[in-house]
Amino acid sequence: MLDIMTAIQSLRPNAKLTVRGDVVEWLDETQTQPTNDEITTEVTRLQEVYDAQAYARSRKAKYDLLNQDEMRYDDLINSTTTWQDAIAAIKTEYPK
Repeated sequence: MLDIMTAIQSLRPNAKLTVRGDVVEWLDETQTQPTNDEITTEVTRLQEVYDAQAYARSRKAKYDLLNQDEMRYDDLINSTTTWQDAIAAIKTEYPK
């Protein structure tokens, strides 16, 4: 779950403020403080963006476990498709 501070930073980059729990103390004299509705909407939007990339985070974690350079080299030398098969399996397991 994203927090208020993340949403405010997205709405008002470099704003000066403090957040204690759900209480925002606005210290910025150049930017206007976002409304609670703007903050709530931004939290929802950022969460949707984050959730939509779950497959990408899962794929990356699996890709990182592979020694892809060695797999590609071995496939080249041995005329195999081990690397391609491993990538295809990951993409099947975690579709877009």
